[in-house]
Amino acid sequence: MIPTPTPSAAGASPRASGRGAPLLSVEGLTVKLPVAHELRTVLRDVSFELEEGKALGLVGESGSGKSMTVRTIGRLLPPGADVAGHVRFDGKEVFDLRGEALRKYRAGDVSMIFQDARAHTNPVRRIGDFLTEALRTNQKMPQKAAEARAVALLAEVGIHDPERRLRQFPHELSGGLLQRVMIAASVAVRPRLILADEPTTALDVTTQAEVMVILKRMQAEYGMSMLFITHDLELASAVCDDTVVFYAGQVVERQSASQLHHDPLHPYTAALVQARPEIGHRAERLPALPGHPTTAYEAPDGCAFAPRCLFAQEACRAGVPPLLRIGDQGDSRCLRMPELHGKLLAPTPPAATVAVPPSVDPGEETL
Repeated sequence: MIPTPTPSAAGASPRASGRGAPLLSVEGLTVKLPVAHELRTVLRDVSFELEEGKALGLVGESGSGKSMTVRTIGRLLPPGADVAGHVRFDGKEVFDLRGEALRKYRAGDVSMIFQDARAHTNPVRRIGDFLTEALRTNQKMPQKAAEARAVALLAEVGIHDPERRLRQFPHELSGGLLQRVMIAASVAVRPRLILADEPTTALDVTTQAEVMVILKRMQAEYGMSMLFITHDLELASAVCDDTVVFYAGQVVERQSASQLHHDPLHPYTAALVQARPEIGHRAERLPALPGHPTTAYEAPDGCAFAPRCLFAQEACRAGVPPLLRIGDQGDSRCLRMPELHGKLLAPTPPAATVAVPPSVDPGEETL
């Protein structure tokens, strides 16, 4: 039986329906940034929710708006940014925070883990200074107590001989150790929300796994919520409860992280799933999409994915599709989902529904 789509309430996640107020609510978020004396759209009508203690994955290709969403939530946008919509943390409008309230939000309620730890630590200050600064400044903790807390944090993230590490400089630590220091710093003040922007990108596979185990364990132990940005769908499935898929500055799908791999609700998500190589399965060539990725300000009228979509029809180009609820499973920004649901991972799309736009060069096959 095909689920009937209904308009998705702004900000409602597929698993938050009927529950209490979320910790984080993003509703109708649109962001424009000044580039070459003009405002360019980087986010368009982004909406989702995150419950207390849960982890939400943000996935999509580079330039799709994931990092900009997180930076907007953290109030880290550059001067001249034009922002519309709402970001509410624990029921309070983040864009209305000023002075001490904004400092508390940034330094106590929310913490960020950047993807390049080396670029976000001061190379001329010791690790101990980096770890104790927030404790001394924001929690008014005495120096010795802050150092003791820093030593305990380093031990928690699996760093041996933590007392010696406090005296070292960032260049004396490997990338994996420095990322563990970054995680320790992010949880030092026990924030309620962690914004993790691809925290394992610069690490080798073994170190990635170790770092993610530590991060997930600490999130669970401290009861923190987490927004986790990644390109790795498998990693998102292992770490997150739900997943939001971005394309051209928009949310195109929301559903549980595990279900997304088996039954995607948008053609773009299905393309991402099919483009992953599988261990133990040999393929001559992975499926690829025609055309090129697009940014929010370059997106055409109608569905932003239509120029690359094998299922696109004229109706898809007539207007921006709304985010529709697909039964109890999740949300999709695809007008044809009622008829395509359950068929997107088929070896080849049904011939009757394929409509490759003439503007796309069939010879260009990139994700």
